[in-house]
Amino acid sequence: MSPRQQPRRIARELALLSLSQIKGNPENLEQQTLNDLILVAVRTLTLEIQETLETAAAEISRGNERILASDTKATNLKSAQTMVKEAISLTHNAINRLGTVIDFPEIVQLSSQYEVREYALELIGTVYRRRAEIEQELTGALVDWQLHRLPRIDRDILQIAVSEMLYLDLPQKVAINEAIELAKRYSDDEGYRFINGVLRRVTNKLNEAEKAVSTQI
Repeated sequence: MSPRQQPRRIARELALLSLSQIKGNPENLEQQTLNDLILVAVRTLTLEIQETLETAAAEISRGNERILASDTKATNLKSAQTMVKEAISLTHNAINRLGTVIDFPEIVQLSSQYEVREYALELIGTVYRRRAEIEQELTGALVDWQLHRLPRIDRDILQIAVSEMLYLDLPQKVAINEAIELAKRYSDDEGYRFINGVLRRVTNKLNEAEKAVSTQI
């Protein structure tokens, strides 16, 4: 799909990357320009890249130490191989994020900038204003998990999806699919499957409640 045809998808991604960084009174969101949001998003991705590469470097260093000690312990060689594989995976993730950082400003420029800004701010504002209700819905759908213990990126994806379902009139199926796409880009395999499961339970509860109300009427 051409960037010109998907301003809301771009806005959703921009909101996700900005949500944890934009502080202050939600009423002041309108003062945020599109360039402000892009800058925050790029900074978020850059910080994540730095942290990922630092972790990868540490894994390589530990793996090297194990390789040097492998003459005396065969288990050291196996654990070293695991560490190097993890470092390679982390580096691959960092490279993908770097590509996003490079492409993101151009993608926004090619889209409907007004719609991107307006919907991104609407998403952020809705999550801020309705956080208590959104978290209540998510908490009711979590099984053996606490919302505040989830990785920040997974929690923010869930909050955006529920805000779109409840307050921005996005069909449930579309909201779930968009959340999964975000999770595939910014979480991991386990993360996007977890997000899919939580949102399915949220929609089931919402549909059951709606059915109960209609039955009473």
